[in-house]
Amino acid sequence: MDKQNSRLRWVVFVSVLFTYLLMSSQRTAPGLIPDQIMRDFSVNASTIGLLTGIQFFVYTGLQIPMGIWADRYGPNFFLIIGAILTGLGTMIYSLGTHEFVLFFARILTGIGDATIWVNMVLILSLWFNAKEFTKLIGIVAMTGSLGFLFATVPFSILIDWFGWRSAFFSTGFLLCLCAILLYIVLVKKPKQTLFEKSDGPRVKTWVILRKIFASRQAWALFLCHFGLVGTYIGFIGSWAVPYGMHVYGMTRLDASQLVLIGLVGALIGAPLAGWISSRLDMIKRPYIFVHVIIVLSWSAFLFLKGHPPYSLLVCLFFIIGLAYGANALTFAAVRQSFPIKESGIASGFANTGGFLSAVLLPSIFGSVLDHFQAAGNISAGYYYGFFIPVVFSAIGLIGVFCIRERERSAAAKPISVHSK
Repeated sequence: MDKQNSRLRWVVFVSVLFTYLLMSSQRTAPGLIPDQIMRDFSVNASTIGLLTGIQFFVYTGLQIPMGIWADRYGPNFFLIIGAILTGLGTMIYSLGTHEFVLFFARILTGIGDATIWVNMVLILSLWFNAKEFTKLIGIVAMTGSLGFLFATVPFSILIDWFGWRSAFFSTGFLLCLCAILLYIVLVKKPKQTLFEKSDGPRVKTWVILRKIFASRQAWALFLCHFGLVGTYIGFIGSWAVPYGMHVYGMTRLDASQLVLIGLVGALIGAPLAGWISSRLDMIKRPYIFVHVIIVLSWSAFLFLKGHPPYSLLVCLFFIIGLAYGANALTFAAVRQSFPIKESGIASGFANTGGFLSAVLLPSIFGSVLDHFQAAGNISAGYYYGFFIPVVFSAIGLIGVFCIRERERSAAAKPISVHSK
């Protein structure tokens, strides 16, 4: 079958993107209901932080292996099984009666989520020619942010109307249906095999891994992503909505609108950072500016005792989202710094830094909240909790200063397909 000239490729494109939107929404959707989980399961804020972080922990640990497995065994199997696991994990989460069930559910969701990006890009590269692929990859990258958007006001409305259990169960069930759809359009209809084994050069892979782990440039990019991505995803996926509810007395719907504002900033930030970097023909200087802005933005919460005026709060959420959108510059630097044969693993290594931060921040933040909640001063807990993203973003600033940039390299491009 000539995939790149088949009309079926557009069905594949829509099916894969819709699955990606739903899967990415489940990274942050639990951040809408920590108060209900704490009440229904009698758990503390530290447990909520661990519950949020465990999905990102699993996702982080599987980034590099997933790239290797996808190359070796083909993307169809992993994308379909990923949709099934994410769907089952979300459904089990909605049906849980004990905190251990919730942890198991989020582990399943994390495993499924870890399959999506690399395998989706590989599938689209098979179904579309190079010119089409270049045009479509930007839409694919934005779909993840749209999934985050779905997990704000729209998902909050579903929770308010039907309850959190029904909202999560319905999403999980829909993901399982997506897995069936993917099987039909990727395997059955084009008469392809589900599982393709390809003998890859294992020694070569481990040589590349050793080189990456010994590279100062790779660690600098790891720290850049640690300071920029994890502070944003880790906070909006766990404590942003409760922060608005506890400190400002907002409803869940109103607090989710703050997250929505940050996500709008992220949608703008990605193309804006790429355009500026291309116009200046450099990566390091604009990226330093982004990291300085993110440090100052998180520091503003400390300077204003954790309770900035509402108008400034809205601006801070937007600016933090805008800066997060610039994380694509990490992968522009990867493309500039490493040969093509190493860029996938290098991208996975840098991506690991961002999601490691997303693992650590919710848990540490939750421990701080528990300490102050026991003393009856939850507002002070949020104030001291903001020291965490300040420190993490400062680590990112150190990383960006350590980047070595080739002078006026034509290889500096705004985004890499391994960026999410």
